[in-house]
Amino acid sequence: MDAPEVKGESQGGVDVDHASAARVYDVLLGGSANFEVDRVLADRMLAAEPQAARYARANRAFLRRAVGALLDEGIDQFVDLGSGLPTVGNVHEIVHAVNPDGRVVYVDVDPVAVAFSQQLLAGDERASVVQADVRDVEAILEDPATRRLIDFDRPVGIVAAAVFHFVEEDPAVILDRFRAAIVPGSYLALSHLTTPAQMSRQAVGVVRRYRESTGSPLTFRTREQVVDLFEGWALLPPRVVPVDEWWPEPSDLEEAADVGSVPIWAGMGRLTSPVRA
Repeated sequence: MDAPEVKGESQGGVDVDHASAARVYDVLLGGSANFEVDRVLADRMLAAEPQAARYARANRAFLRRAVGALLDEGIDQFVDLGSGLPTVGNVHEIVHAVNPDGRVVYVDVDPVAVAFSQQLLAGDERASVVQADVRDVEAILEDPATRRLIDFDRPVGIVAAAVFHFVEEDPAVILDRFRAAIVPGSYLALSHLTTPAQMSRQAVGVVRRYRESTGSPLTFRTREQVVDLFEGWALLPPRVVPVDEWWPEPSDLEEAADVGSVPIWAGMGRLTSPVRA
């Protein structure tokens, strides 16, 4: 899927003069749904930290493994928060390969990500996309696409892969509102950028440049802070660990042994007690 011809930030409300977090991520994953400004920033990031693309791939691999684990647990409906641009291994593709009747709602605030997702999902009645800020939980829950596809009286898989480090407010408040809308047996799969103390000097510089170039706020959180985001959820083994160490494949462990773990925390929790009033 190629990026649309967009010139100037007035067309369709899309800003092509500044890099986008979703589009830079797409570049690092080897996608084509991006613009020159995104590719320039990605190239600078890779020059400063050659492992940047590996970090993106590791997070995407976590998404795949987490969705697969939820499918194994019988989850057949998913809400993917901060889903980004369509690329290899989309959630609905993973889900439908196992359960053709599975339902997926993607959520993203980036209009380009939403437009590409709509194009990808055209004609698919089992998946849809909602344009909304992840902080606006009510808008997500009440969107017609969500109401059509997700039955909140049954367990749901909430996926939040590398999204909450873009939220300056306490994500626990957001997650509490989602938790109140779902039933026991639901799951939360989450990954989150670690703190600079856990990064190489080069990675810290890359993150700083990324933040300045995209205008996206980045809030680092420690492992303990990420563990706190699972309050109310029963954390599953191995609890919160580097993303490439969460139910890893042999190749993940081999790569980590050679170049170190990825500076992104990851974990999954299960809702065991009802929250609804």
